[in-house]
Amino acid sequence: MSVPALTPPCALVELWAVRHGESTANAVYADPATADRTQPLPGLDRDVPLSERGIAQATALGGWLAERDPGLLVVSSPYLRARETWRLMAEAAGLPADDALVDDRLRDREQGIFALHPPAALRTRDPREAERRERVGTWYYRPPGGEALTDVTVRVGQFLTELSRAATGRRVLLVAHDAVVVAVRQYFGGIGYPTPDHLPPVPNASVSRWVTEAGRLSLAEWGEVGHLPG
Repeated sequence: MSVPALTPPCALVELWAVRHGESTANAVYADPATADRTQPLPGLDRDVPLSERGIAQATALGGWLAERDPGLLVVSSPYLRARETWRLMAEAAGLPADDALVDDRLRDREQGIFALHPPAALRTRDPREAERRERVGTWYYRPPGGEALTDVTVRVGQFLTELSRAATGRRVLLVAHDAVVVAVRQYFGGIGYPTPDHLPPVPNASVSRWVTEAGRLSLAEWGEVGHLPG
């Protein structure tokens, strides 16, 4: 007989977590024509912008946002692709684009020396490290100088604990990254909640939602993309 997880109390009324629209890096990683790319992408991860498709996705999110509570508290990742997503959402919804807080704890998972490395580039640079990543698994692998998803969950959990105290009774929208959305799910799953064998898919520009039940937030929707163009 399994023992149910102990879920943490939360004073928020509702929480939405949006993954940013497709970035230029996402587009490269998903393109079969670049699957064998052995060089990292140029620049810094925090400065990666939205692709043309990502811009359209973020604009479509504005239609979704326009139907939400106008009193939403918005908190964004500091990374450019997340801030661009929020700006386009707000503009499409007719809201002030600067009406958001930015918190560094919502940044994407840090990849350390393998930042902006497509899989083939990582294998080319360090085959033994690529093998270790496969052996350890997605959840626990920590690249040199980077973070495991367990590390992301710790900082996101700290943020959510503080958010619950500071925004009691509020509805909150987070605009961040797939690793952050997964970490939110893990945190609200509670003590004893199992870690996933595989990273649950979090599509670009998707919306996940948690609602309050007896003073705790429970997952109501995961990775919803019905608002996006076909």
